[in-house]
Amino acid sequence: MSAFNNSEVQLFLLIGIPGLEHAHIWISIPICLMYLVAITGNSTILFIIKTEPSLHEPMYYLLALLAISDLGLSFSSLPTMLRIFLFNSMGISPNACFAQEFFIHGFTVMESSVLLVMSLDRFLAIHNPLRYSSLLTSSRVAKMGLILAIRSILLVLPFPFTLRRLKYCQKNLLSHSYCLHQDTMKLACSDNKINVIYGFFVALCTMLDLALIFLSYMLILKTVLSIASLAERLRALNTCVSHICAVLIFYVPIITLAAMHRFAKHKSPLVVILVADIFLLLPPLMNPIVYCVKTRQIREKVLGNLLNICRR
Repeated sequence: MSAFNNSEVQLFLLIGIPGLEHAHIWISIPICLMYLVAITGNSTILFIIKTEPSLHEPMYYLLALLAISDLGLSFSSLPTMLRIFLFNSMGISPNACFAQEFFIHGFTVMESSVLLVMSLDRFLAIHNPLRYSSLLTSSRVAKMGLILAIRSILLVLPFPFTLRRLKYCQKNLLSHSYCLHQDTMKLACSDNKINVIYGFFVALCTMLDLALIFLSYMLILKTVLSIASLAERLRALNTCVSHICAVLIFYVPIITLAAMHRFAKHKSPLVVILVADIFLLLPPLMNPIVYCVKTRQIREKVLGNLLNICRR
């Protein structure tokens, strides 16, 4: 018997793309490029916000928090994804798996929370523009960031401990290229009712964030429709486009993946793996691109820095 919780399982096996194992080395090329773009894009946004005094405003601090969440998601999944697709190494120890799922779920909750606060920021900017700067100060954003980080840690902290108390007897094949709580607990041969209940509670907290974001946009829409000028309405709505894209990019894959895990009885493994990879790869990849394209201040600073580098 193994020393790990009196269990016979000493390694969990992650999975690449079923049926395409022979092509993993080629699949690793676009995956590595996506990670490179995601890490470079989010690091660039953080660097520009830190070094440019004109961007030291609440809205950009929230964008920095979003970039930190995206970097956390990228670095959390990077080790196992590269091991699988570059070196065909599928094994991961239980403790390493539990640690990975803690960071993945933690940064997922943090990103969800940041998107909620950003929706509040957009509501205040549109509903009460004259008091916006006094209501949402830099110090308040800093406190919000600290609270969001603590909330994320506290919500997912029980995950590794509740998984560790379970027994894993024979099944050890996971259904993703990285560890997730809902995936790992299904391998247990002991009672996982606590994991199911608490996992559902954390999912509800994330869905509550989405519901409050939806409520914020209902209030924003109500405010915008009360504006007499059509041009002013469009300008107000245009300030929300980047955030709406970020919300869709983040929540559509995560809701799809959760629904497939909970309700799909005859789901295709290939579809599950693709959706799961999109869930982790797409937000860190697309958020910097969306905000660089739609936010003039960020776009100008990025292009300015690129021109300075080219001149050298």
